[in-house]
Amino acid sequence: MDTLVDSIGQIRTRIEALRARMRARGLSTWIALSSDPHLSEYLPQRWQSRRWLSGFAGSAGTLVVTLDFAGLWVDSRYWVEAESRLAGTGISAVKSSSAAGLALFDWLAQNVEPGSDVGVDGASLGLSLARSIESALQQRGARLRSDLDLIEEIWPERPALPAATVFARDGKLESLQRRDKLARVRDQMSAAGTQWHWISSLDDIAWLLNLRGADVPYNPVFLAHVLIGPRDVRLYIAPGKLGTELQKSLAADGVITVDYALAPRALQALSAGEGLLVDPRRVTHAMVHSVPAGVRIVEQINPSTLMKSRKTESELAHVRAVMEQDGAALCEFFSWLEQALARGEAITELTIDEQVTAQRARRPGFVSPSFGTIAAFNANGAAPHYSASEVSHATICDASGCGNGLLLIDSGGQYEGGTTDITRVVAIGTITPAQRRDFTLVLKGMIALSQAQFPRGTRSPMLDALARAPIWAAGIDYGHGTGHGVGYFLNVHEGPHAISPHLAPEPQTAMEPGMITSNEPGIYRPGLWGVRIENLLATVAAAPGEFGEFLRFETLTLCPIDRRCIDLGLLRQDERAWLDTYHRTVRERLAPLLTGAALDWLLRYTEAV
Repeated sequence: MDTLVDSIGQIRTRIEALRARMRARGLSTWIALSSDPHLSEYLPQRWQSRRWLSGFAGSAGTLVVTLDFAGLWVDSRYWVEAESRLAGTGISAVKSSSAAGLALFDWLAQNVEPGSDVGVDGASLGLSLARSIESALQQRGARLRSDLDLIEEIWPERPALPAATVFARDGKLESLQRRDKLARVRDQMSAAGTQWHWISSLDDIAWLLNLRGADVPYNPVFLAHVLIGPRDVRLYIAPGKLGTELQKSLAADGVITVDYALAPRALQALSAGEGLLVDPRRVTHAMVHSVPAGVRIVEQINPSTLMKSRKTESELAHVRAVMEQDGAALCEFFSWLEQALARGEAITELTIDEQVTAQRARRPGFVSPSFGTIAAFNANGAAPHYSASEVSHATICDASGCGNGLLLIDSGGQYEGGTTDITRVVAIGTITPAQRRDFTLVLKGMIALSQAQFPRGTRSPMLDALARAPIWAAGIDYGHGTGHGVGYFLNVHEGPHAISPHLAPEPQTAMEPGMITSNEPGIYRPGLWGVRIENLLATVAAAPGEFGEFLRFETLTLCPIDRRCIDLGLLRQDERAWLDTYHRTVRERLAPLLTGAALDWLLRYTEAV
């Protein structure tokens, strides 16, 4: 049971309790973040204070509470969802048309009470974000207080830390051993002139130590901090999470385990004159402020972040095998859906989630979903991050008959050999020419990016316009990025690259061989429908030429695209050829894994256009 879904009355009571503590502490404003001490995307319940206070369950958003105002800043992915969920709570949904953070900084600079104190939990506040907030507050002569945790004072049943066991990766699935990865990171530390390196980001730690866990929903990671030194590595982790044999294995590679609770003191012991490497976007304000004044801090991206983004050939081979299993599971699911609709079975958005997960669970190596399934029928598809619930969901088919329109399904799986993320939109009953037009425009954008070829080192944000161009040509746009990096049995959203206009084209965003990226343009019509088509792409070498090294994309995802939704008159011949080639590949690779009705479904849905 989700203990964080509460009534409007409870939300109002919590906001007033927070205001009472703000008055007691002399604060004019409190900022509740969507983050934890590791700046994770998906949070253990203990750190879901923004959700606990507001009731809004989206993965992103910042709540600001003053003595007479409360507002939740969200970007376009959550506009519809936030307005609906916050109705009656006294909290306003503040829509940001660009990066939500920029809109928040502007608001703080214009509205915070001059000369007042603004509070935030510094243990969950990113260093870069802290600097931006402080800069905004300076314009009002206000101060940032980051030494308080008011949520701890008003949340009487705040959840404890997760206690799932940590496990070692199968050596056959890892092309680099732990000691080799540590040696590479130390080389980068030396190049930066530092003796120490602090890591709080959970996916970096899991990748670096070839470990996985289950402390965070959907991501196979565990709560820990790491301090890499010249001679050893200190792993700050809660007692009892590592078995005896695993501790011995870690010790053999120079990894010493220390109680997680002692992590805040770790940096205080560094000596003056030493160098410490930290990533300002992946470390908290509180951690860096615990470093003694004489320690030289070098700020740059975590070396492990760049390393793990570039999958090895061995890792890509495992991912390709996982894509076959995942695609077969989806064929089983879509075959079931087609038959269930024909029988007039009761089907809701919740049923879709259950059935997709059940089919994946039957496949070898499956561990868990890689994120919460988005099953959105018609108007619900217009919210890019829509989430069906027991109290609010659409019915697709029941005793009175089945509906007509578009069903959007965005789902993914965590497998021991890789992470998947796929979106398909399928026709339910009769669909309209306008729906086919939107679907086809999105497909054209997806194909355009799939076929891209570009010089090695091209900054990933620069590729975003390729997918948008066919959609822009129709006078339409979408608010989210086109693609995000994907981990290797790790986080489904992984940096440093992303195909998005909201990401600055910095050096670390350059596309490199081995990177896995989603390709998911969309069109969203509030109150009507939404279309998004998503495949995962691997960045691979293109044929060499006289103008230097070029890269291209290999499509990894294997699942038919619903031809019933396509207006073929809008597709060029080369786009039709791409679709036929893709479907031929899907058929060849998935057919050996299927039998019966699922195989029949695959063969019908991969016929040439």
